[in-house]
Amino acid sequence: MKKISLHNKQFEHFVSSEQIQSEVERVAAMVNRDLASKTPIFISLLNGAFMFTTDLVKRFEGQCIVSFVKLSSYVGSQSSGNVEKLIGLKENIEGRSVVVVEDIVDSGITLHHFLKEIELLKPSEIKVAAMFYKPGSCKYNIKIDYLGMTIPDEFVVGYGLDYDGLGRNYKDLYKLSK
Repeated sequence: MKKISLHNKQFEHFVSSEQIQSEVERVAAMVNRDLASKTPIFISLLNGAFMFTTDLVKRFEGQCIVSFVKLSSYVGSQSSGNVEKLIGLKENIEGRSVVVVEDIVDSGITLHHFLKEIELLKPSEIKVAAMFYKPGSCKYNIKIDYLGMTIPDEFVVGYGLDYDGLGRNYKDLYKLSK
């Protein structure tokens, strides 16, 4: 089994890029079905969602706008419980269909906060697309409209997810070795 080393930790192969791309294809088909007649705004939550966003919007068959928002709720490897907006949304989303694109819904703190904030901007609808979801870790009732994969409560890297800045570039997903 393929392993990688990041900083002082070992990670083992968990999900192949082929599996990930198959799930992205399935999610994109649902987005195309639901939003075919609209021009949605995809809002990618940086840094982690950049790969999923790229793969998803490449498969969207209609016209769309892509925007990025950078939020942070972490200090080191621990959640602070406070969400800080580092780079904000510039587009007017009032009356628009919005798809919030997230890499992983883990605790849900960042996404919960962002969804409350974006509702105040009065879009016609808000959909959530998440590549990965850890139901055992989530502290909020977040409706994920387009979900790639449910995964166990493991620390993972790759496909946009990092460990202290490293590992985002791997096309496969790796989990922390025990």
